[in-house]
Amino acid sequence: MESIWLQYAWTLLILIGLEGLLSADNALVLAVIAKHLPVNQKKKAINYGIIMAFAFRFIALFAISFIADIWQIQAVGALYLLYLGLKHVIKAKFGKRNENIHKEEEKESAGKGFWPTVGKIALADLAFAIDSILAAVALALGLPDSPLGNFGGMDGGQFIVVLLGGIAGLILIKFAAGWFVKLLEKRPALETTAYAIVAWVGVKLVVITLAHEDIGILEHDFPHSTLWTLIFYGVLVGIALLGWFAPQKKRA
Repeated sequence: MESIWLQYAWTLLILIGLEGLLSADNALVLAVIAKHLPVNQKKKAINYGIIMAFAFRFIALFAISFIADIWQIQAVGALYLLYLGLKHVIKAKFGKRNENIHKEEEKESAGKGFWPTVGKIALADLAFAIDSILAAVALALGLPDSPLGNFGGMDGGQFIVVLLGGIAGLILIKFAAGWFVKLLEKRPALETTAYAIVAWVGVKLVVITLAHEDIGILEHDFPHSTLWTLIFYGVLVGIALLGWFAPQKKRA
């Protein structure tokens, strides 16, 4: 019995690290989407975003069996993240190649007002919640059954591991979002990096969708394989490093 709980403890530590990575992405997206707002509205929008992140992840946790079985939900989340990320990256790389691109985007975003910005944050939170819970459950399902019965459509011990990992990730979002807001002011190039990461997480959801048993284009276990895990996090770290070391141009 002790070996089972050691496995649970080790998996929880890994999951907290995984949720930390996903939460950092989520927090960076919150900061980027809300950056055009006035300071007081920016803080309020980010707080709303954190609250919605809490809500969506808990809803996703209790609806995991539904989310895992309905590939259309995964596909919608993937398409939204790809649209959100690639729209900015393409515009930044192939649009006007000067600082005016940022000014135009900020004017466009500012014209949409506070509540449309909150709505955009909500859609991003929802897509990240689906990705986060699917990743957590995939990790937890590898654990042996516990003596705690079933809860939330899965073994009680596994459910607790996913729940604790999700709570840890949300706490990290709370602390990371404000830090990323300040960081974006000092390192504007990270804005494009953030959207590139968003698009890459969208690719991850595409892979999960294509591996769904009703689609069958990819092997069902491929999204959870060591090969794909190494590819995904290798590219993720590569994008982050490129953005961090990219030449920084101060905005006027």
